[in-house]
Amino acid sequence: MTTTLISIGAFLLMLVILVLVHELGHFLTAIWMGIKVEEFGIGYPPRALVMFERNGVKYTLNWLPLGGFVRFASNDESQDSLYGAGGSLAAATPWRKILVMVAGPLMNLVLAMVVFGVIFALQGVPRPAPGQEIGAVFEGTPAAVAGIEVGDVLLSLNGVTITSSDLIGQAARQSGGKPIPAVVLRNGQELALTVTPGPWTGPDGTRYDLGFGFSYSPHVVIEQVNPLTALWMGTTYSIDLTGQMLRSLASLPAAIGGIFSPTPSPAGEPIGPIGIARATGEVIQQPGGFLAFWNLTAILSLNLFLLNLLPIPALDGSHIIFATIEWLRGGKKVPPEKEALVHAFGFVALMGLMLVITVNDVINALQGTPILGN
Repeated sequence: MTTTLISIGAFLLMLVILVLVHELGHFLTAIWMGIKVEEFGIGYPPRALVMFERNGVKYTLNWLPLGGFVRFASNDESQDSLYGAGGSLAAATPWRKILVMVAGPLMNLVLAMVVFGVIFALQGVPRPAPGQEIGAVFEGTPAAVAGIEVGDVLLSLNGVTITSSDLIGQAARQSGGKPIPAVVLRNGQELALTVTPGPWTGPDGTRYDLGFGFSYSPHVVIEQVNPLTALWMGTTYSIDLTGQMLRSLASLPAAIGGIFSPTPSPAGEPIGPIGIARATGEVIQQPGGFLAFWNLTAILSLNLFLLNLLPIPALDGSHIIFATIEWLRGGKKVPPEKEALVHAFGFVALMGLMLVITVNDVINALQGTPILGN
């Protein structure tokens, strides 16, 4: 019970941080642009109390602890807010609208950069190093007979330095099944071994005619760096990770389709609030859970940055598109009722997709399927 409460609390904290940072970007930019803001709310209505009021802006605390919102002034009080809080940017010039709307996602990008920078400053920066790290040695295989152990770093095979994983399979094929020398790094010391590549069967039943019988991954070392270098590394890492996320968007339709498959794989599936909550619970129970929590927060912040810039109705990207059209038309707006209709359809579609993803999250939870893998 205590673990569940901690997981829920951590999830809510993460959600509040991500949404408040996003809305803070909209808020500060609007103030800078001279756009009137009526309210900056922590949590979602109904309102609990007005904490204080400054320069005509009410700073409020609301009952639903799910983030925050910005209420912009509007000449038409019946018009839905650009951000769901009653008010719009209808009177602002297009370029001001674009800046205000871009600022929210950009704040999520900045948050990720800062968080990764702090993590690198505390933990150090992972750097690629020579060799391949042995992750598993399967029983009765040539690797096990040769005395190779989990945690060893394979430095060379048959006199060839292992600079890439491809060289391992190549060494096995070129050996002709004869013994070859291997050098591993174990507990900081180099150790010379002899291994004879041969047939073995993987745990999934796959038969290999000539191999070693171990799993491996790139070897990395942790390098301690100064805070400025760590912040720079956090910045570049965030940009690289965003690029990977952007490329993975191409597989999103297949991932969504996997939800409807009779034998879906949780790997690569989109997750909703329940899935994120479970993932949060999983990371805080890991060794180093505090930093793992912030690592997940940064990753989700990058997701918010990217997704909010996509031209999806009801998200920031869609509003940016409409503001850009208005700008290109010399200030002539798309009829408000048509724009509202597009956002309404988009919102309904998003809620429908979220419902499907949430149902899938619940099914995975009931089946005990881990979000982050075993």
